[in-house]
Amino acid sequence: MNQASPIVATTRRDALRDELLATVDLLKRRRAAEIDEVDIADYVALHWLEWHGGSLRLTTTGENVCKHLASLLSRTAPRPAT
Repeated sequence: MNQASPIVATTRRDALRDELLATVDLLKRRRAAEIDEVDIADYVALHWLEWHGGSLRLTTTGENVCKHLASLLSRTAPRPAT
């Protein structure tokens, strides 16, 4: 079995993390068909998404990653001048 190098795996995980909020948005809008099957398999392997009764949903780990990403975005968003 040929395994990906740790650098490739880390890069792939980073790419998936960067797209996670957009993926969750697609799930909320019931547009899971627009998510690449390879991405879904990788999200499931990372335990960020899981199959539940034929549909995808966030796991607790996935929710925590989303919360972390949202907090990072809120820190970097420009604040209005007062």
